[in-house]
Amino acid sequence: MGKIALCPGSFDPVTRGHLDIIKRASKVFSEVIVCVFNHSSKSPLFTVEERVELLKEVTKDLPNVKVDAYQGLLIDYAKAVGAQAVIRGLRAVSDFEYEMQIASINRKLDEEIETFFMMANNQYSFLSSSIVKEVAKYEAIVSDLVPEVVEEALRKKYAIPRD
Repeated sequence: MGKIALCPGSFDPVTRGHLDIIKRASKVFSEVIVCVFNHSSKSPLFTVEERVELLKEVTKDLPNVKVDAYQGLLIDYAKAVGAQAVIRGLRAVSDFEYEMQIASINRKLDEEIETFFMMANNQYSFLSSSIVKEVAKYEAIVSDLVPEVVEEALRKKYAIPRD
């Protein structure tokens, strides 16, 4: 303990899979900073501010979890907040190649900051924010995929009436 870990991502939107990784990381590290990054290659549904607010709401019962946003290199942010570790969730083998590239460049930029890969819980191994948005857009039930506050935010974004 006594270590600060970053849990970076776009979180557009935060899913139960993300939340599972965050909760598990909070049991291992003394502080977990969930940081919303804007990926230039993605067109987000939610603004950075909306994603931060949703994350704050779903992590409010985790006293050692903080939520922030940053635009720039993850390693620069990690240095600025004194983080020693980066937590990355892996759903399947297909995630590993991409995540290994990111971990390798981060290690090259600062060898003092370690990357820890955490396997997704089997019940969330298929889950991604992209899938959630696609399913929600067509008014399918997403309550088992995202926290209630996120489900409500998706309803509003897609102008889906309540049952």
